[in-house]
Amino acid sequence: MSIRWTYAFIDRPAQGLGRVQEFWTAVTDTRLSEPRGERGEFATLVPDGTDACVKVQGVADGTGGAHLDFAVADVPEFVTSAVGCGASMAAEHEGWAVLRSPAGQLFCAVPWHGESVRPPVVQDSRLDQVCVDVPPSAYDAEVAFWGALLPDWQSLPGSLPEFHVVKPPPGLPIRILLQRLGEERPVSAHLDLACADIGATCTEHQRLGAELVAHGRHWTVMRDPAGGTYCLTGRDPETGGLPA
Repeated sequence: MSIRWTYAFIDRPAQGLGRVQEFWTAVTDTRLSEPRGERGEFATLVPDGTDACVKVQGVADGTGGAHLDFAVADVPEFVTSAVGCGASMAAEHEGWAVLRSPAGQLFCAVPWHGESVRPPVVQDSRLDQVCVDVPPSAYDAEVAFWGALLPDWQSLPGSLPEFHVVKPPPGLPIRILLQRLGEERPVSAHLDLACADIGATCTEHQRLGAELVAHGRHWTVMRDPAGGTYCLTGRDPETGGLPA
């Protein structure tokens, strides 16, 4: 089953969602679509002249996180394939579905509407990755699941033993990083941006309302205005890869 397009979803508490939308439209150089959903909880970050690949959702419980939407030509066929690979159905809607990976990470199957043109790099950075943080007991099964679900993608070890990368074919805007946690806790997910200069991007994000949390080996952990964490990573914004 070929994936035609991918979306990264920013999931944040519904209360105060406007400030989060303001922040993420600023760092991605996009504008907000009209809200959708029963409570106006969904919105798309719309770039000029290209196709959107980031959306925002207001959630009722918790601090939020991130998830992936896979846009496909045949949603029922993709759902059947995903369940065959080890996913479970979380919610079925008219025309789209919410599924759960073996470790418990939610993702969605949605109809493809012809999206094909990736948004450009913005101020030397690009939101291009959803990182799934997986407890050690579920890690091997999760790596196997995503590789089986996405056979046209490259599934390969990351730069450190605790990372595994699932890279899409050229043209698709969002990739997946699987991270093995150092402790047993529920699966979660966060967003990663590829940055030509982490320090400069960090300074700009702080100016827009984010907070610096911690520095890692090739990344800096940030907190957005809603308290959601995300990472600035030292990868090439054009290719997504680490520097040679």
